[in-house]
Amino acid sequence: MKVFLTGGSGYLGRATIAELRRQGHTVEALSRSPKAAKAVEAAGAASVQGGLTDLDILNQAAGRADAVIHLAQAGTAEEDLAAATAMQDGVGSGAYVHTGGSWVYGDTDGVRDETAPWNPPAVVAWRRAVEDAVLAHRGRPVIVQPGLLYGGDNRLIDIFFVQPGLRHGAIPYIGDGANHWALAHIDDIATLYVAALAARPGSVYLGVGGVNPTAREVAEALSNGVGLAGKTVSITLDQARADMGPIAEAFALDQQLTPAKAERELDWAVTRTDPLAAFARG
Repeated sequence: MKVFLTGGSGYLGRATIAELRRQGHTVEALSRSPKAAKAVEAAGAASVQGGLTDLDILNQAAGRADAVIHLAQAGTAEEDLAAATAMQDGVGSGAYVHTGGSWVYGDTDGVRDETAPWNPPAVVAWRRAVEDAVLAHRGRPVIVQPGLLYGGDNRLIDIFFVQPGLRHGAIPYIGDGANHWALAHIDDIATLYVAALAARPGSVYLGVGGVNPTAREVAEALSNGVGLAGKTVSITLDQARADMGPIAEAFALDQQLTPAKAERELDWAVTRTDPLAAFARG
């Protein structure tokens, strides 16, 4: 199968290209710069020069493909939906896999699945209109909602927790740290995106690992992994907002989520089941 992919130069994108290639697919990936082109080519994809606002390029690249995986996120909800629509129109009856996110469910009050009501923090509230429009489009739309990713670059966790922790000598957590995080390993999510190419149109899948440690447990494991010998520190939500911006509200969510639907319907299995050990290893 020939797959067109956006976000290929990112750390999830590179992992997904590698998994697509491992399963025998050919890949074209959008590249908005020479640096991005080198990254996607090194991962095993052919580069398509352009950005998410280049709707003709997106439409034409999707038209050459059997399926599309949209990993990147445009600057605004309107731009993201325009990009999605251009690619859905281009790929026609081929699979179109769109990226959502688990934060849209807000606090889950126990273990929940894709039937949980939406209660998103402001930073991701825009996703509702986009995802509804994607699912209403003709063709074969599927949405994958990744949890908080770890493995590889640990992008968000590294930026907002590890790097500040290294500067100040202790890894932070918000409040008492008793809130749970729905974590997912990057390699497992890459295999989920590939599996989703065969999903029933209109399906929505949580991309989570099924292990939901508390934020304090994550902070403690991270502190050991980066050589801080278990040193952690509680910060208030107001401090987190000042340091992190609106994403602090998402990190403060208490989420316990299950991957059971994807495992049941897509013959997909979580293989990384001990995130705390991974963090503690550094």
